[in-house]
Amino acid sequence: MPKRPPFDPELAAILTVVHEQLSPTITAQDIEGLRAGMFAADTSQDLTRNGAVGVQSFTVPGGPDGPEVPLLVLRPAGLAPGSPVFYYMHGGGMILGDNRTGVATVLDWAVDNGAVVVSVDYRLAPEHPDPAPIEDCYAGLLWTHKHAAEIGGDPDRIVVTGASAGGGLAAGVALLARDRGGPQLLGQVLMCPMLDDRCITPSSQELDGEGIWDATSNVTGWDALLGERRGGDDVSVYAAPARAGDLTGLPTTFIDVGSVETFRDEDIDYAARMLQAGVQCELHVWPGGFHGFDGMAPHASLSRTASATRSAWIRRLLSAA
Repeated sequence: MPKRPPFDPELAAILTVVHEQLSPTITAQDIEGLRAGMFAADTSQDLTRNGAVGVQSFTVPGGPDGPEVPLLVLRPAGLAPGSPVFYYMHGGGMILGDNRTGVATVLDWAVDNGAVVVSVDYRLAPEHPDPAPIEDCYAGLLWTHKHAAEIGGDPDRIVVTGASAGGGLAAGVALLARDRGGPQLLGQVLMCPMLDDRCITPSSQELDGEGIWDATSNVTGWDALLGERRGGDDVSVYAAPARAGDLTGLPTTFIDVGSVETFRDEDIDYAARMLQAGVQCELHVWPGGFHGFDGMAPHASLSRTASATRSAWIRRLLSAA
């Protein structure tokens, strides 16, 4: 096996506990059980923050020949009209999760900065392969832009964001908005994004039965989304943004990733190529971080640093808009 950097010692201890609940290796046979168990829809979490946040559900028109798309809109109380909007796509390797998965992090940004959150419940693979997920996400963005004022938002201050698979979808949505003449986005926040179906980078092969979302898991997710097309020539840049040759015209971007995770190298390369294309991009590689470490271990020292750095970038972005 290729060499890998060491895990952060504090995170390594936490990872041992995480592995009691979640295997680093996910196969197609595990999807049903994970959906019924650890990744089952969690309607118990109080997204209202004890009444401080308004929660609304909408079902909006989908893309061409697609079904309607569910959206969750979270609006802190007392929000001024024309506030920024975070348009969020959840993680889960294209195969797991819903529009409540991980949204608490983005809601923290909204509460801190006076913003609206719109979270999209896109269809999951393998039942709904590409292009279903990305078209659902783009349809939700179009609705959000058109109806921004109705939900208290500013159509000219929309930030797309997502983690893991959601980060890849956010990157794909930004490319679609550019290429289809869609909304002009204020920025994109890509947290450990899943960008490359080819699985050819060193980091995509470093983890075997280690960390979170190892090499086998990555193949599982991409196979579910793309089937026999994975790794071949017939894959859209919107499904796998790492394939995009032209990264000009994208909005200012924040990317971060752990140094000990499958997506490390594809994320570093994507950030570097955006900079080379003239796109303002801030990149952080967190030393010893595993995939999703800040969500699984929010009180760890590295997690606090990563979260604070991301939040500071968002404040700078919004204050300049």
